[in-house]
Amino acid sequence: MRKSLTDLAPWNKYFVRPSIPIVRQIRRPETSDPELAIARAFHTPEHDRYAGVPTVLRELVTNDRADALATAYAPFEPEHLVLSAFDSLFADEARAEDRFIPPATEGDHEWIQTPLPPETFSAVQQRCLATAVYFEARGEAPKGQAAVAQVILNRVRNPVFPGTVCDVVYQNAQLSNRCQFSFACDGLPERVADRSAYELAEEIAMAVSAGKIFISEVASATHYFADYVRPRWADAMENIANIGAHRFYRTYDGGWS
Repeated sequence: MRKSLTDLAPWNKYFVRPSIPIVRQIRRPETSDPELAIARAFHTPEHDRYAGVPTVLRELVTNDRADALATAYAPFEPEHLVLSAFDSLFADEARAEDRFIPPATEGDHEWIQTPLPPETFSAVQQRCLATAVYFEARGEAPKGQAAVAQVILNRVRNPVFPGTVCDVVYQNAQLSNRCQFSFACDGLPERVADRSAYELAEEIAMAVSAGKIFISEVASATHYFADYVRPRWADAMENIANIGAHRFYRTYDGGWS
């Protein structure tokens, strides 16, 4: 004898009734694939927001979507099945609306809303960014490390500086103790002693490049220094954020003050 839902009443409390929109999506799906219809029906924006983001960085996430060129965050779940994986990875160019454009607020410079060059997401450029984050800020909390990564990427966007991450990081590296980032010209070997810290730096480098993390306090800052020093240029710039042991500055004219 077939039991009705009434007969199963004691068990009903363990089940969640799907919402009306979800029921409609399953009954009249946009796709003929039933598994895909169910996946899309139960999909929420939170799935996209944190997809691919390690737990340690989740509280820093500021954007639901990532830059289309950041394939580390390329959605592969069935609810996103629109293009094949091949098409997604090897399309000639991403649509402008699918690129991450940082928000601009009062005091920011217009170049901040320039999308990063595609090569930023290559293994070589990401290695340069992760290396800089590791050697410049590995003792900082993840937010402090992300802030350093953002400064480097701001320089890539700023036409006054070199146009790639590696060129920004190693600008004037041939000048002993006179380069842009001290680790690049201090004469010490770039030896990674803490592998887990470097792996975190890699995650941060990609998350900031992809726009999953954008620290509003740092905004369009292109300079920073540790709080135990004070370079001569500091008085000619605007101090906009203090995060961990670093002080972040932006110029008044968008380039060098």
